[in-house]
Amino acid sequence: MKKIRPLSGMNIAVRIPGSKSISHRAIIAASLASGESLIQSFLECEDTIHTANALQELGVEISIKAETLRVIGREGRLRHDSRRKRLYLGNSGTSLRLLLSVVALGRGEFVLTGTGRMLERPIGPLVRALRQLGIDAFCVEKNDCPPVSIRTNGIRGGRVSIAGDQSSQFISSILLCAPYAENDVEIVVTGEMVSRPYVDITIDVMEQLDVRVDREEYRYFRVPHGQRYRSGEFTIQGDVSSASYFWAASAVTGGTITTENIHPYTTRQGDIRFLEILERMGCFVEKKSDRVVVHGRTLSPIEADMNTMPDMVPTLAAVALFAEGKTTIRNVSHLRFKESDRLHAVAVEWSRLGGRVEGIDDGLIIHGGRPLSGTIVDPHDDHRLAMSLAVVGLRVPGITIKNKKCVNKSFPGFWELWDKRICAPVIGDV
Repeated sequence: MKKIRPLSGMNIAVRIPGSKSISHRAIIAASLASGESLIQSFLECEDTIHTANALQELGVEISIKAETLRVIGREGRLRHDSRRKRLYLGNSGTSLRLLLSVVALGRGEFVLTGTGRMLERPIGPLVRALRQLGIDAFCVEKNDCPPVSIRTNGIRGGRVSIAGDQSSQFISSILLCAPYAENDVEIVVTGEMVSRPYVDITIDVMEQLDVRVDREEYRYFRVPHGQRYRSGEFTIQGDVSSASYFWAASAVTGGTITTENIHPYTTRQGDIRFLEILERMGCFVEKKSDRVVVHGRTLSPIEADMNTMPDMVPTLAAVALFAEGKTTIRNVSHLRFKESDRLHAVAVEWSRLGGRVEGIDDGLIIHGGRPLSGTIVDPHDDHRLAMSLAVVGLRVPGITIKNKKCVNKSFPGFWELWDKRICAPVIGDV
């Protein structure tokens, strides 16, 4: 349990740890490269540990000291095992999705699985795309969800068609392994792709490590075969998603917070656009080369299409409680398949506090400015809900968050940093 202490205006600086999304992609690319790579500012959290552990099971040598990850890559040749290899990936959807294509570079049979919630999260479009690349892949329960079985002798390559409306990670998964296919890999995306900036992150990591990706916006991608990732040093920039909770803290308290290790002018992380949302709501934002300063002001409600930054929906929902009037969040129906059904979970927990939240087909309507009262709230084992509820607790006395450890999925040091920089710990935390 975590008790949150209300707080008014502040003026502080916080250094943000490395990006989870970039950490996943960098360790995969380094594992496929030849020789030693050193990844600086690597984020060691539950999700990235699942990715690292699975790669070690596939023969990659990995060690970490402080925030530096050392990887000895296998030149795209993963360990062969005559027995079926089971890879358990917890509730890390990113790990399972990105690695599903990577294990296809190996030889033999693999089964990728995870927690009960993971077994409810759709992955059918990626499985069908892998079959188009010549891989024997199928969902064990024939329900378009994990566990997924892969029988493979490497990736043939070719042209695949894949729907983009469930997860951009399906496209990123194929892109990351594509340089090591026997032939060029072409990806045709059907429909509108959700979470587009995460594909930009993937391609940015690939290109920084000397692999070229040809593309036509978000409709078509081609990776010429025969390319190889460059080993060496790679530095991961701060996690914009993690910074958002501190920006939101400034917004709801009227304080000023500087987030260091955030590069607003060069980052490919789509969640940087959350700053535009806060500006529309009334905050004053200063952007510098390696940091962002947010000054809280009186908040106004907005209507926002959050399709390109779905992870920011709980953060926006927290801020919207304190904006007098109706805030509408749209185009995020795929949030029903995250660590929790985030649309349902936000509606339930915000209502416990006295908030009025309406669920709509593709989002939420939050009626801000209502009187709220603290109680015990449940983050539904979802790290992003827990951290967003911490923001709400800065304004609403008496909030206690269950299962505080769920933040370890993406931000293990969150509570320590929150207590140290935002407010002192409350006696009775357990």
